Order: sequence, then structure tokens, then C-alpha cells
Amino acid sequence: MTDKLWGGRFKQRQDSLFWDFQSSIGYDNRLALYDVEGSIAHVKMLAKCNIIPKKEASAILGGLSAILKEIEQGRFKPDPKAEDIHTAVHLALLKKKGKAADYMHTARSRNDQVSLDLRMYSKDKIDMLVSLITRLQLELVNFAKKNIDVAMPGLTHTQHAVPILFSHQVLAYVNMLERDKERFQQAHARCDEMPLGSCALAGTSFTIDRKFVAKLLGFSRISENSIDAVSDRDFVIDIISAVSILFMHISRFCEDMIIFSTPEYDFVDIGEAYCTGSSIMPQKKNPDSLELIRGHCSRAYGNLISVMGMMKALPMSYNRDMQLDKEPLIGSIDLSEKILNILCDLVKGITVKKDKAEAAVKEDESLFALDMADYLVAKKMAFSQAHSVVGKIVSHSVAKGRKISAMPIEELKKFAPEFDKDLYKIFEPQRSVMSKKSMGSTNPLLVRQQIDKWMKALKR
Repeated sequence: MTDKLWGGRFKQRQDSLFWDFQSSIGYDNRLALYDVEGSIAHVKMLAKCNIIPKKEASAILGGLSAILKEIEQGRFKPDPKAEDIHTAVHLALLKKKGKAADYMHTARSRNDQVSLDLRMYSKDKIDMLVSLITRLQLELVNFAKKNIDVAMPGLTHTQHAVPILFSHQVLAYVNMLERDKERFQQAHARCDEMPLGSCALAGTSFTIDRKFVAKLLGFSRISENSIDAVSDRDFVIDIISAVSILFMHISRFCEDMIIFSTPEYDFVDIGEAYCTGSSIMPQKKNPDSLELIRGHCSRAYGNLISVMGMMKALPMSYNRDMQLDKEPLIGSIDLSEKILNILCDLVKGITVKKDKAEAAVKEDESLFALDMADYLVAKKMAFSQAHSVVGKIVSHSVAKGRKISAMPIEELKKFAPEFDKDLYKIFEPQRSVMSKKSMGSTNPLLVRQQIDKWMKALKR
């Protein structure tokens, strides 16, 4: 049983079915790079503090450096019989350096070792995701800039509300993604705590230098409580939660583009590279990429619930249940990377149909109801009264099957004498969006300012 890091206590081998069931090498091999880097820093510290002999330390470091090179070149093949990546690295080191490898595990446990690996992996992957989100933001800003002057019906409750700029709605997603980046950056800060030296839960009797290890590995601080250090998976939940909210935002974008690409709206055309057809209906062009991305949002939610459910009633400190955090974490990150890359190129392939979008605004004059109410308010009528007046006009228009702009001014004056012929200027999409003056509104000048601001901020 000595081929295991814990084998000395056991005389019988584990049941083969249980052994396969409990093994994590199938997915934690993704942590190999971080496991070796962490071990190199740990051994350097042990040698510096005269805890292990210099000769053995030198041999271990040489072996670990060779393994690290193999990992970086894609040549490292973990022993499939190894229980986990920590054991696999240890076994590989044994083959290279013999018994010297046995000194490596001094003053640490797999409990603090796996926490270290996960934190290092998470910090790297968060940096990657933040970079991809920034790239997607830039694509969306370019998309907005390309379609800066396209007016469309703005929706609330999926019903026509007021005219807005298509570019203004696209920029809303840029703001959402900025909050996603902030959440990942906050998660990064909580990952940035070096747990090694906590051992199983109580620390070690050796006089180690944890701050030295933290500095070598690029951590800004060390954990303050050894029990919390090995039982904490908040940082994992933070990341998967950030992924879930990111996917919620992405899913909403996909839903909008799916709706806007339907024949009923026909505001956008999704590039064929991201669509598929039907096996029975020759005419179909389905936005499957957007639908699948929308569907994968549920997987992100499931990963979050699985880890929170696993952690909710665990006693202190480390429990083997916590091994089940890796697949949801790694799966969520992998899925995010793939989808963000797809979306960056998909956005480039969306064509906005300006004529169709603006025709939809002109066709439904109820979109200008607020403009009419504001017109009356400018004539010193109270807004609540103006609201009632315009509501009656819209009802009258629907009942008569006539556009408001087609009604003579004398007819409109019966509802409010304040109306005059300049009212008819209201029924123009570009005039409507230009009339909005509040900061952050759909006014073209303000939207251009936002585009310029984002361009500068995202290209830094």
C-alpha cells in the first residue's frame, strides 16, 4: 500500500469499484501545472528553512523542473492508476529521483495542497475570462457603432414602448458584462490567499516560511486560519456564481437576437456560419448557436447549485465531499471560454436591417404616446392629465383603425386644445430619440459619447 501517499496504515487494497469511484485523476489532471509549481515553491522553502537536506531538495527540484517542462510541452502523462494529480506527480518524481521524492511532502497535506492548486488555477482562469469578456465588449461596442443611427421599437413586457436606438440596447449588454468583469475580479481577490502550510487542518510543527512561498507563487497574502484554509471553497462558489450571472446576461442577449431574427420582427440577420437548417423543411435557417448558448445557461446554474448543495452542511474541516468541487468549477470555466470565443465572432456576423427596424417604429404610432404626453407637459399641462389625454387618443385611434398622424388637428384639439400643427413633427423615430436629454438615455449624441468612452476604456 506504500504506492499511495497514505498507504502505510492499510493492509488491504481498496475495492476496485470504490477505487475507480473515488479517483479524481480524470479531471484534476488539469491542475498538474499548478501542483508542480506549488511543489517547487514548497521544496525551495523547506530547503531554505533547513527542514530537508539540501542534496535531496536539489534532486527534487531538478525532477520537478523536468516534469514541469513535460507538462508545458504536453508530454506529461499522469499514471492513470494514480488516485489524484498530487499522487501522479509524486509517482512521476519517484521514477526520476527515487527516494528523494519522499521528502517533498514534508509539512503539507493534500488538504492544503489541493486548495493551493485550485486557487492558482482559478487566478489564471479568471484573468483569461476577464480578457475574453473585454474582447466581447469591444465587439459589441463596434456593433453598436456600426449601427449607431438605427431606431427601433423599445420594449417593456415584450410590448412596444418607445422608440430607442438599436445601438443603445447593444450598449446595455456592454454595461452588464462590465459588472461581470467586476465580479470575476472580486473573486480573483478572494482566490489570492496562499493556504499552503495549513496542512491537514492544524498547521505544522516545523518552522516554515509561508510568506516566502506566497511570494514565490505570486500570492498577496497567506491564510490566517489553518482550519478555514482547508475547508474554504467560497472562492470556488464565487467563480461559478460569477459564471452563472455572466451566462444569464449572455442568454438575454441571445434571446433578444433570436426574437429580432424572427420573420415577425426581422430586425437582424444571423450569419449562416452560426445557424443550421432543418432535416425536413428546406427553407429553415435556425439560430441554433444562440439557442444552445441560451440552453447552456442552465448548466452553469446546475454547477453552482451542485457545489453549494455539497458545501451547505459539511462539518469542519476538510471532507472528501469537497473533491466534488472540481468538475463544476473546471466545467464552468471551460464552457465560459468556449462560449465567449463563439460569441465574439458571432456578433461580427449579425446584420441589422435598418429599414425594417425603423418601419416597425413608423407603423406603430403608439410608440410616440410618451412624446405626445411630453408635448402637452411642455404646454404646461400636468403629466397625469397629459397621460390620460394621450391614452384616450390611442384608444380612439385603435377603435377607428386610423393613425394618429392622419387625424386632422381639429379632431385632436377635441381631446386637448393645447395641440397644434407642430404636433405632427413628433411622429419621426430620429426626432423621438433625439428629444431624450437625460444622461444615459437613448439620445444619439449621448450614445456616441458612450461608445467613445467604452472604446477608450476597453482598449487600455
